[in-house]
Amino acid sequence: MTVTREQVLAALGKVNDPASSKDIVSAGVARAIDIEGGVVRFVLEVEAARGGAMEPVRLEAIEAVEAISGVSKVSALVTAHSEKAVPNLGTGAAKPAPQGPQGIPGVRHIIAVASGKGGVGKSTVSANIAVAMAQSGLKVGLLDADIYGPSQPRMMGTSARPKAVGERGMAPVEAFGVKLISMGLMMREDEAVVWRGPMLMGALQQMLNQVAWGALDVLVIDLPPGTGDVQLSLAQKTAVTGAIVVSTPQDIALLDARKALDMFRKTGIPVLGIVENMSTHVCSECGHEEHIFGHGGAVAEAKKLNVPLLGEVPLDIEIRLASDAGAPVVAAAPDSPQAEAFRKIAENLLATKALNA
Repeated sequence: MTVTREQVLAALGKVNDPASSKDIVSAGVARAIDIEGGVVRFVLEVEAARGGAMEPVRLEAIEAVEAISGVSKVSALVTAHSEKAVPNLGTGAAKPAPQGPQGIPGVRHIIAVASGKGGVGKSTVSANIAVAMAQSGLKVGLLDADIYGPSQPRMMGTSARPKAVGERGMAPVEAFGVKLISMGLMMREDEAVVWRGPMLMGALQQMLNQVAWGALDVLVIDLPPGTGDVQLSLAQKTAVTGAIVVSTPQDIALLDARKALDMFRKTGIPVLGIVENMSTHVCSECGHEEHIFGHGGAVAEAKKLNVPLLGEVPLDIEIRLASDAGAPVVAAAPDSPQAEAFRKIAENLLATKALNA
């Protein structure tokens, strides 16, 4: 039997909102209903002061939806408008995160991959270096922290849903030998995340600290572009080993890359190096090499700032085709020059002093 949105709304409409004389649907508390087969997910969005009192309502709402014929699993997320509020992505009550930068039990190194602007290939670099490190025999995790625009599920070729672990945790999915967690695994691909900044930060903390990562040599964090809430929250709450900044050679991209580099300087996170993506293009027909976005800009910036240039990645259609098909090029075409460029970046990264301390 197919579960319908109307059935879920009707069930949730029987649950009262304690702060009003309405039910949680009429009060606008129940939102973002997602139905996939027999699995139902929804969000309860309230003000910060009500966050702690919503757990009984959340449990009642789950029971109401579980009673619908055909429902096999229900997941409810409570979000509150406060920097201290932590939305619950798992199955139990959220707990406040510890103050100050904290490590993740079992995770040896945490590497943030950032860019000053979108469209420079940061997520492609993140996926490929994560898989390259896993191919070298390391235990690797990949956290897609771009909550508004998660792309790692598509790039890593998986739509598997994370499974609940314990009372309030979840297990990452695995692809190409890498443990992966992403908001994109918990929502439909075409569903927008319409959250305020504090909700994003709470979700990030849960994906860091309430995921059963197990023992990892490296956890790669694919940050959203820019220097916003997620980046600041990561710097304040998590002990990050170091960061990589991805840029194209184009002057406008380098301007924004400098802002990302300055952000890490101000937050005390070491910069492990710069990656110049889309460095050059070689025509597949005639072999002519062109520097479409200029050349050497990231190289010069690395020298200027006295940070390593980890590598240069060509602008090549095979990289794009592999990512769109759900396999990083280091896995789809491991013997190709494109894959070798990413493997070299991973090797240079693993050779840095910070990762050998």
